[in-house]
Amino acid sequence: MKTAHDLVAEAKKEIQEVPLANAEAAIKNADLLLDVRDADEYRSSHIPGAVNISRGMLEFKFTNDPALENRQMKIVLYCKTSGRAALSAKALKEMGYMNVQSIEGGFDAWLEAGKEVAQPDLPKFE
Repeated sequence: MKTAHDLVAEAKKEIQEVPLANAEAAIKNADLLLDVRDADEYRSSHIPGAVNISRGMLEFKFTNDPALENRQMKIVLYCKTSGRAALSAKALKEMGYMNVQSIEGGFDAWLEAGKEVAQPDLPKFE
């Protein structure tokens, strides 16, 4: 029986991972920066410009949203550490999307490198 780690390892053999050093250039050239983490993770902080579609809703959203039907669209995606992003990239590839890249190391690596993040502007109570 396969584990989640087995599935991620298999997916990573079939997808294109962008090294963190090249991530900003890949994002700049992308049509869509996609955060596949859960909504609460995205709301706490995310890479600026990212759109959130959680891993669990990915195939449904891409199937039903006409704005996402272009299979030539350049997509860069990420999650917390790269597992969900790898599975997402593989799923999109299987759905016919030709230009999908996953950020190696995910959001944790992005944070560790001290790169810019967007955080919500929450009200302050005194």
